[in-house]
Amino acid sequence: MEEEALEFARKAHGDQQRKYNEELYIEHLKRVAEIVKTVPHTTEMICAAYLHDVVEDTPVSLQDIQRKFGGKIAKLVEELTDEYIKENYQHLNRKARKKKEVERLEKISAEAKTIKLADVIDNTRDILVNDRNFARKYIPEMEALTEALQGGNFKLLMRACYEVQRGNLELNLERQKV
Repeated sequence: MEEEALEFARKAHGDQQRKYNEELYIEHLKRVAEIVKTVPHTTEMICAAYLHDVVEDTPVSLQDIQRKFGGKIAKLVEELTDEYIKENYQHLNRKARKKKEVERLEKISAEAKTIKLADVIDNTRDILVNDRNFARKYIPEMEALTEALQGGNFKLLMRACYEVQRGNLELNLERQKV
């Protein structure tokens, strides 16, 4: 089933690339799944790690996920899908949308929190390397998010906190040099 989820995500994302470099988007999803594999996990969690962005970033619906992979994986993907980026919330600025998303993520399952922590770890590293300007906005958002993700795997929580704090330190040192 994990191979099917990887292939489904590969097809859904197609030739989509990461925002900050020319890497195919599927590479991010594979890294998130690999991070989840370093801690106690289920097959459903690995599938959801591969699929966690398909509803947000492609025409795939939650119903498509449920039909293909079942209710448990669909539920995890739903928990991982940011509902505050949708058209209904465009009246809110980024800060307000991110605050609402953090409040929502406090209530998701421990399994979904674990996957989200893996996502934070990979995204934080990527953004720090590839877009320092955006990192100045993103890192403080991730500080609030990591607090909300308590209850996910503790090892990944500590890794995510480390990546966020390392990012803060790098950005602060950079500011001091200017």
